[in-house]
Amino acid sequence: MSDFRFESLEIWKYAVEVTIKLLEIADLLDNKKLYGFANQLRNSSLSITSNIAEGSGSFSDKDFGVFLNYSRRSVFECANIILVLYFKNYIKEEIKLQRLSELDILSKRITAFRRSLKH
Repeated sequence: MSDFRFESLEIWKYAVEVTIKLLEIADLLDNKKLYGFANQLRNSSLSITSNIAEGSGSFSDKDFGVFLNYSRRSVFECANIILVLYFKNYIKEEIKLQRLSELDILSKRITAFRRSLKH
């Protein structure tokens, strides 16, 4: 078992679940030769979990909070991409609604977790 702080964080675990679903959409976009959309969604979704992980290695909660802010901003980027994909008819409404709901929950959890840190 490794000793990385982020592995025990519920916020990181949920972010991984959401990211995996977004990566599945990216894989489908690759199949449709929509590589730009796929790469942007891949990068922004991985940024969510990566910033939580990176921030957890900070020596202060204040620094960790900065990385949580980056993570939350990546959530918003993913939501934007999902909406554009829907408007372009690349994903169905059901998928759009599910992913946006999960991203909204994740955003709120990141915000709540950030507020719980000592500043």
